[in-house]
Amino acid sequence: MFMPGFFFDWTYILVLPALALVLWAQARVQSTFAEWGRRRTLRGLTGAQVAEAILADAGLTDVVVEPTPGHLTDHYDPRTRTLRLSESVYYSNSVSAIGVAAHEAGHAIQHDMGYIPLTARNFFVPLANLGSMGGPVLFMLGLFFPRSALGGMLMDLGILLFGLAVGFYLITLPVEFNASGRALAILEGHGYLQGEELRGARAVLWAAAMTYVASAAMAVSQLLRLLFIRGMMRDDD
Repeated sequence: MFMPGFFFDWTYILVLPALALVLWAQARVQSTFAEWGRRRTLRGLTGAQVAEAILADAGLTDVVVEPTPGHLTDHYDPRTRTLRLSESVYYSNSVSAIGVAAHEAGHAIQHDMGYIPLTARNFFVPLANLGSMGGPVLFMLGLFFPRSALGGMLMDLGILLFGLAVGFYLITLPVEFNASGRALAILEGHGYLQGEELRGARAVLWAAAMTYVASAAMAVSQLLRLLFIRGMMRDDD
């Protein structure tokens, strides 16, 4: 029987492979960004200049490109139509900076064309925030009421809410891969990067994509763990 208390919860073994993947992906993206961050591009354009040029070519003159503090904090905000680039990307003319800037511009293009997975992800954001925080809390509360209808209801509701967060992580994958594909096609087609530079940008964006894959794997493994615990509780009833 599964009861809350001080004990070794062996079900955490279910998430260890995903945790290892997360740690590897984080280390990989940091090292890859640093490696290609030391390589300056032949054209010498900064991340901000490339992002603005890509947006202009797409007719998105109303999207603002601005610097934001932090490292790898780059993102596109569809609510304000603002593309925010970390300072190491905004002001840099490195291969890494150009790749990341083009990727974020790809998100702005997705938003403008009504790319369905991006629209779905934006819809999931508040639900995912609620599920990621409220789901585990409700599930844990349910463990304090074993063999009761209340406990079962709380655990089931917790699983349902956390499932919304998992859905967000999964729908993020096609969004990110599509943005990277767009970015690489534009960088090559418009000559922003050439030869070895393009290979470096591909490596940076692939490493970044792996962090999203790892996060999705972690979310799925956590959901499976909750389902497994719930199944054990039913077996004990």
